[in-house]
Amino acid sequence: MKYSRLFSPIEINGMVLRNRSVMPAIGTAYGNMDSTVSERYVRFLAARARGGTGLIVTEVCAVTPRGKGFPNEIGAWSDDFIPSLAMIPEALHKEGACAALQLHHAGRETTEFATGAMPEAPSAIPSVILQQPCEEMSLDRIAVVVDAYGKAALRAKQAGFDAVEIHGAHGYLITQFMSPFSNRRQDAYGGTDEKRARFALETVESVRGCVGKDFPVIIRVSGDEMIRGGYDLQFMKWLAPQLVAAGVDAIHVSVGVYSTPGNLTIASMETEPGFNLFRARAVKELVDVPVIGVGRINRPEQAEEALANGDADLISFGRQHLTDPDFMNKARSGDLDDIRWCVACNQGCIERLTFEMKSATCTFNPVCGREFKETAAAGTGSAGARKKVWVIGAGPAGLSAALAAAEAGHEVEVFEKGARPGGQLLPASAPPHKDAFLGWVDWIVRQLDKRGVKVRLDDEVSAGRLQENTPDAVILATGSYPVAAPIPGIGSTYVVDARDVLTGKVNVTGPAVILGAGYVGMETAEFLLVKGVKTSVIEMLARPPVGKETAHGYWLHKRIREAGGRLMFGATVKNIGNDTVDFTQQGQDMSEPAATVITAMGARPLNSLEESLKSLKVPYVTVGDVKSPRRLLEAIHEGHRAGREI
Repeated sequence: MKYSRLFSPIEINGMVLRNRSVMPAIGTAYGNMDSTVSERYVRFLAARARGGTGLIVTEVCAVTPRGKGFPNEIGAWSDDFIPSLAMIPEALHKEGACAALQLHHAGRETTEFATGAMPEAPSAIPSVILQQPCEEMSLDRIAVVVDAYGKAALRAKQAGFDAVEIHGAHGYLITQFMSPFSNRRQDAYGGTDEKRARFALETVESVRGCVGKDFPVIIRVSGDEMIRGGYDLQFMKWLAPQLVAAGVDAIHVSVGVYSTPGNLTIASMETEPGFNLFRARAVKELVDVPVIGVGRINRPEQAEEALANGDADLISFGRQHLTDPDFMNKARSGDLDDIRWCVACNQGCIERLTFEMKSATCTFNPVCGREFKETAAAGTGSAGARKKVWVIGAGPAGLSAALAAAEAGHEVEVFEKGARPGGQLLPASAPPHKDAFLGWVDWIVRQLDKRGVKVRLDDEVSAGRLQENTPDAVILATGSYPVAAPIPGIGSTYVVDARDVLTGKVNVTGPAVILGAGYVGMETAEFLLVKGVKTSVIEMLARPPVGKETAHGYWLHKRIREAGGRLMFGATVKNIGNDTVDFTQQGQDMSEPAATVITAMGARPLNSLEESLKSLKVPYVTVGDVKSPRRLLEAIHEGHRAGREI
């Protein structure tokens, strides 16, 4: 077998796993509003177990109502939850996977809306991110919560789980107690490393005391908080053997807290795969229990190498489980070309949860989170009547629609006027760290080819052609075209569009000025700065449209600044001259030298075929930018839905 170490079994205190792969806790917000487990969540997890993973750890499960991180977090603070929780191991065991319940208390990293009461923490210091006031826990309250962890663990055992994982990472309550960044107490639970570690050790002892010696107890820790004033790897190396002595059977070594710069807890595409493995290795060298490594690992060869090097005993594949729940089975059978790879864009998972307050999904996998609705297996032909379907446009929405329509059993053809499929992903993949987007294009074209779907390139569909060869239905995915504000000088020959810059259609002479600081403008700026072109960005809004709170936004701002790029916000362009861009900022008239001016000011739908389709009475649906310019996630998901429903 190609990945012999990855697919070898391992035992953790009597729990035998079929391989070394772990699906770590991934926030989904699929729970019911009464904190019981939903059928949606069970189906979601079962699909990952069916895909071949060895151990699946649930998302956070609150040990007390006051510890919930979001309103519908699943709970284990009462025996009433046992029947609901039991649905998870029952479903996972049928698919050959083991199940661990992750025990959680958010501490200060929550809101009063989620908990129904003032959040509690080691010290009354609000979360850096949420700025929610919190209450310092009394000694009596600490004892109650420590006991709650143990009782919740026992309920997990009674519900049929194979293990529990204590969440002691990412800035939640246990981390808060361990860290001088969040714990300013001067009593038995603060003031020294020993006292700050006491809550974690007592929690482990409580859990072990309730579940007995033969039930696996895992703890997830941040090996280093990676934040000023927090603890570092040396502290965790000191603590890890004590955690084992207290009753831990395995240690899952993550990194960071949610206020760590760049959000390394859920690393973006800028971060090197396996960046955190050295911390797992450092812990592994000091303990005699299995260590789980994690940190933007999605490919089996990365895991195999880490296992061979002795970095860890098991490997967590996080977001890869969202993108392709079957990737482990595909890796085992050698079908790597069929794996849909996670690119760590974060758009559908953590950013959707955190900033949009919506349940998680995956940008590239429209079925993620919809397993309970989309029961028809891919390729089984779920169409009521086989139709001749034309998909016009081979961008993300069109390609997604074509695959879904083919899987539903239709006869599908794709027409693309350009020389390459991919649409907006072609320029989007050109900036640094984003070339992985093209991997999805290659993957979906292979899937279409397997299903006999022809992607016709350099083939523009006209109104006359529609009339001559009328299909049964059309999915219109012709995209959008760039627009620019009516600024004097905007039509000059040295004014170009960002897409043309990124795709290499034009060569840029510096200095360059980019108009618009959205993602297209910012990524174009970095693209040019890497090439040595002096670049400035002018944005009318006073605040950056690309915020620093997302991981990609943080690194983008940081790299542009370090490369010498200028970002000017609250600036209104008045004129584009021969070698300058004139603008006003804070009431001052200013100029920026410019040999090339690049517009990144938005787009409009390219929907010229709609009238022809209406007049011909051809059933059609618009998807992606042709409907309204939007993000990649909406384009792919909208295309998928159209293909299934056409």
